[in-house]
Amino acid sequence: MRTKLIVPVAAAVTAVLTLTACGSESGSGSGAGSDGAGGSVGPEVPVTGIHWTVESVTVEGKKTAAPEGAHIEIGAKGRATGNFGCNHFGADVAVEGDTITVEPADTTLIGCPKDLEAFEKAMTKAFSGKLTLKRADKDLTLTAANGDSIALTRQTDAPLVGTEWTVTSLVTGDTAASLPAGTEKKAHFVFGEDGFVRGSLGCNSFSGTAKISGSEITFGRLATTRRMCPGPEMTLERAVAKVLRGTVTYEQQHRGLSLTAKSGEGLAATAG
Repeated sequence: MRTKLIVPVAAAVTAVLTLTACGSESGSGSGAGSDGAGGSVGPEVPVTGIHWTVESVTVEGKKTAAPEGAHIEIGAKGRATGNFGCNHFGADVAVEGDTITVEPADTTLIGCPKDLEAFEKAMTKAFSGKLTLKRADKDLTLTAANGDSIALTRQTDAPLVGTEWTVTSLVTGDTAASLPAGTEKKAHFVFGEDGFVRGSLGCNSFSGTAKISGSEITFGRLATTRRMCPGPEMTLERAVAKVLRGTVTYEQQHRGLSLTAKSGEGLAATAG
């Protein structure tokens, strides 16, 4: 499924992430609560400055698993940024004790597949207003007075080299596309310390040189196996192979990676 971008992705994401914080934060997860049986957030359990991966969202009693890449990061200066599952967002927030108040969010305007649109609507509804914070080990739950909630898990940043990156979407110019049906998690790759990249294009295994310099990666010619696979897998393979060719620019944020060729064709991947 292909959907048209309403605004350029890079510009919109930059705009969201660089907006000046105009909210206030009265604490970094501090407050009178404790992280005991009640699970409330105490002073020893900060919530700011952490990359929280969204596990699921529950709205009006319906629980929906989050797509790859959905996350929230609450800044120490009263600003939360993240991804609703397709579009990036930024929102003013105020953390006081075991509550967080979330103002209406600014978002990029990427046209998304219907399943991602449905999740984004649910998460947008849940991540708003006054929410109670409840922490248990590496998990954090945000709950509204009406019972709507977001389940989060703390994640550490993934290094570019040594991480298995799984392709989650394809981009052509200003058009984003979901992966062909049935090919989810089939294309993946790892940059090695030896200067090689190895993985699967979606059907065939591959390897080749990959020189990382600044914000660019230069791929050498890829050597691949020669298996024939079903149509959707071959479609994905051709698209991924086209991106992993020559010099591309890359952008990495926490556990997400995007590669963009000079032609405008690219892909997005998440740490496996």
